[in-house]
Amino acid sequence: MAFGRFAERAWRLPGELLVGAWRTARSSPQRLWQAAQTRQFWLSVGYRTLQIANVGCALHLIGEHVATISFVEGPSMFPTMNMTGEATIELKWINVHNLQRGDLVTYVSPLDPTRRVCKRITGLPGDVICVDPTGQYAPSTEHVVIPKNHIWVTGDNLPWSRDSRMYGPVPLGLVKGKLWARIWPIRDRAIFRSTFEFID
Repeated sequence: MAFGRFAERAWRLPGELLVGAWRTARSSPQRLWQAAQTRQFWLSVGYRTLQIANVGCALHLIGEHVATISFVEGPSMFPTMNMTGEATIELKWINVHNLQRGDLVTYVSPLDPTRRVCKRITGLPGDVICVDPTGQYAPSTEHVVIPKNHIWVTGDNLPWSRDSRMYGPVPLGLVKGKLWARIWPIRDRAIFRSTFEFID
C-alpha cells in the first residue's frame, strides 16, 4: 500500500506543479516567468511529457497487437452487422491457424490494399467449397479446394458482398484480426456467435 501511495503521488506531483504554474500565470505573469526559469519546473514538464508519451505508446501497442475498437459499416454483413455502422471489439492477439469456420475476421482487401474488410470464414484449408451458391459470380455447380494457408470468406448478405466468390481464397497473411463482440449501439451489444453449419 505504501508503494501504491508513493506511485500515485509520483504521478500526481508533476500535474500539481503544472496546475500551480497555471494559477500563478493567471495571478502574476511575472511569477510564472520566474518559475519557468527554475530547473524544477522544466523537470516536472519533461517528466509529465514522458508519462504521456509512455501511455500513448502503450495504447498504440495494445491497439496494434492485443485488441482494439473497430467501426464496421456497410451492407455486406447484414443482418449480423447494422448497415449504418457498429463499434466492435477486434482481437489482434490471435493465431490465424486456429481460426474456425464461422469466425468473423478482418483482413486487407485483395482488391484494394488500403482497405480492411470484415467477412465470415466459410472455408478452411482443404475444404471443398461451392464457389457461388447464388450463381452471381460463377455457376452454382463449380467447386474449389481451399489451398494451404488460405481461407474462404463470404459476407452474410451475399447479393451485396464482394468476397472470395470474386477474388478467391484469402491468404492467412492478410488476416489482421477477429471480431469478438459488438459494443455499440449499447442496446445491441453481444458476443458474436458462429452461424455457420458445416456439411461433411
